[in-house]
Amino acid sequence: MQVRVRYFASIREALGTGESVEVGPGTHVGGLRDALIARSPEHARVLARGRALRSALDHVLCDDAAVIADGAEVAFFPPVTGG
Repeated sequence: MQVRVRYFASIREALGTGESVEVGPGTHVGGLRDALIARSPEHARVLARGRALRSALDHVLCDDAAVIADGAEVAFFPPVTGG
């Protein structure tokens, strides 16, 4: 299955705007994050499990348990506060 991964804010600065990733059926957002962490040292640094990140699946905030469908878009971004 092909999945479009998009990055925002500081993640985008480190990894670029995004990438296309091949995943197996039943892959969840947490599994995708782990696969991305394994791609390179920079991916590992920016997407590390110890870092607070938010994720969205097809433009809806989600957690690591969300199951990804073929052709989905998954976005990763740091939590943001405003005033």
